[in-house]
Amino acid sequence: MLDLARLALDIEAQAILGLKAQLGESFVGAVQTILRCSGRVVVTGMGKSGHVGRKVAATLASTGTPALFMHPAEASHGDLGMLTPGDVMLAISNSGESDELNVIMPVVKRLGVPLIAITGKQDSTLARQATYTLSSAVEQEACPLNLAPTASTTAQLALGDALAVVLLDARGFREEDFARSHPGGSLGRRLLIRVRDLMRTGEQLPVVNLRTPLVAMLSEMTRKGLGLVAVEDGAELLGVFTDGDLRRLIERGDDLRTLLAGAVMHVGPLTVSGDALAAEAASVMEKNGIACVLVVDISKRLVGALSTTDLLRAKVI
Repeated sequence: MLDLARLALDIEAQAILGLKAQLGESFVGAVQTILRCSGRVVVTGMGKSGHVGRKVAATLASTGTPALFMHPAEASHGDLGMLTPGDVMLAISNSGESDELNVIMPVVKRLGVPLIAITGKQDSTLARQATYTLSSAVEQEACPLNLAPTASTTAQLALGDALAVVLLDARGFREEDFARSHPGGSLGRRLLIRVRDLMRTGEQLPVVNLRTPLVAMLSEMTRKGLGLVAVEDGAELLGVFTDGDLRRLIERGDDLRTLLAGAVMHVGPLTVSGDALAAEAASVMEKNGIACVLVVDISKRLVGALSTTDLLRAKVI
């Protein structure tokens, strides 16, 4: 069983490597055609090629190339309305002789839609009608009977990925663009969520002034539950006092009843901007070993506070 599994993987790996030698001007032409496209890439394919087509369309759409999948059998019964003159069609078929595909080709031609074919047969009906043909030909399937689409569908998928990667690069697509297409994913959370989206503000902020007694500071810290309290003088942020500072005072044996905020605060507290990425704030907090950081505006005035709890709740960390 293991020998057969390893053989199947070897065959599929060789099928993908064999595509490198088959790439040429048609691939470049296909990329340029898609880049010039004012509409979408409409991907189609029947059977196993259709399953590959759905994935290729999804990959293109998530990497900056608007795309959708159109089932060729449904296309003959109204779904061809998805196709507009500004689109490009990407048709996938190993044999290139799928009836469901070939029956809609005259309509594609009448619309003047460029046709890119991914097929294993360069002399097939589909290939002859295509503007550009990308060869997905393989020497053999991984199936021991050499029948079930295995290596051929892997080759189709790899070609689709190659198209998506080249298009992504040509468009200057970056992590931020990817995140906008994946707001529900971890990358989206890391690259889209700003500190201002998560920070606590207003009455949630623990704030005292320079003359606030330490006992009152501790009460404010306890009520707000952030493990620190900011010290302000008017609109100016002067310092911070944390539960760690309290432990150090106790260890020194200071008389806590006589102390004021101005005497015990830590001057020049670590802060972040509300416009900073939440992921960047998380890195600052981790690097400095703190569980909460104060947020300031461009004038260095206190506007919020962000804790690891807030970051965990938003799944940024």
